[in-house]
Amino acid sequence: MDFGLSDEQRMVVETVRDFVERELYPLEAEVERDGELPLETGRAIQRKVLDLGFYAPNIPEEFGGGGLDHQTFALLERELGRTAMALSVWWGRPSNILCACSPEQRERYLLPAVRGEKLDALALTEPDAGSDLRGMKAFARRDGDDFLLSGTKHFISHADVADFVIVFAATGEDQTPKGPRKRITAFLVDRGTPGFEIRPGYRSVSHRGYHNSILSFDECRLPAAQVLGEVDRGFEVANTWLGATRVTVAAMCVGRARRALDLALQWAASRKQFGQAIGKFQGVSFKLADMATEIDAADYLTLAAAWQLDQGLDANRAIAQAKLYASEMLARVTDETLQIYGGMGLMDELPVERLWRDARVERIWDGTSEIQRHIISRDLLRPLES
Repeated sequence: MDFGLSDEQRMVVETVRDFVERELYPLEAEVERDGELPLETGRAIQRKVLDLGFYAPNIPEEFGGGGLDHQTFALLERELGRTAMALSVWWGRPSNILCACSPEQRERYLLPAVRGEKLDALALTEPDAGSDLRGMKAFARRDGDDFLLSGTKHFISHADVADFVIVFAATGEDQTPKGPRKRITAFLVDRGTPGFEIRPGYRSVSHRGYHNSILSFDECRLPAAQVLGEVDRGFEVANTWLGATRVTVAAMCVGRARRALDLALQWAASRKQFGQAIGKFQGVSFKLADMATEIDAADYLTLAAAWQLDQGLDANRAIAQAKLYASEMLARVTDETLQIYGGMGLMDELPVERLWRDARVERIWDGTSEIQRHIISRDLLRPLES
């Protein structure tokens, strides 16, 4: 693995960081205050990214996207991680599961998403099916050539602004030695389809303005042409295309942690107590040393996982390690940053308390820390099983 950045990668990092600091940082206070990002502001961000030529960087060039490799895309996500997700979501990265679209579906969903004409959302989680996705209760039954979809999804990010949703639902059941096992199918469902309702979700302390929604389906009729991939093969589609999303979560955690460290360093160098900068006290300076070391370790784990994906290697354990370590590292770094700031760290005049709050959800979504540990330990033990 080459630890040096190519000229293209340096250009990506510098361009995205400059955009984030110049265009997005000034909007953060408004999002935090109102808990909303006006749609017109989001669209303005989107237009600027399109003008930059950086929209849909994760989608292959053959479909009109940027075609970035996993490592370079992780570097881009690392820079976007520095700002609020309510803002960075408008730097369009359509779900790469849309690459499974049929030629006809590409014209209606993938290509408009790449051009910024449509926004997508991904609907997996249900009230009783979080980590156990096979336990989902949303069900699509056949009715002639169509499917009738019923059930509820929740915690669906940015569905409030999406034009269509990629929904996973059970379409049958197999009997296995370990008991019944549901067959899952992915569907493309347009906003406004009869029987499909998008409702406001729950108020979260993390990522204000980046809303989650509740999706309800009541005998929602979907033609067979709305199946993404193959019937009963939804998990195969998801596993093929969605594994890398945990790398992007890890990368965003690294970016957010680096911003927290920058703030901690500035405060430690300027805040004076007992006649000197607090950074000169070992109680603070050692915190900074540990924070920097942990951030670098998470960064290397993340880039190593992305490199394995680029090499076509089995990266499951590396991805799980990156997501686990980076998300837990972010919690420690933001907490220590707040400690260094003292009481001021809890005041909303500064971004410290937001970074601290936002960090908490990273250990939950896209696979909890416990799920990542399960993946890692299973991979370690499997070769030793008799």
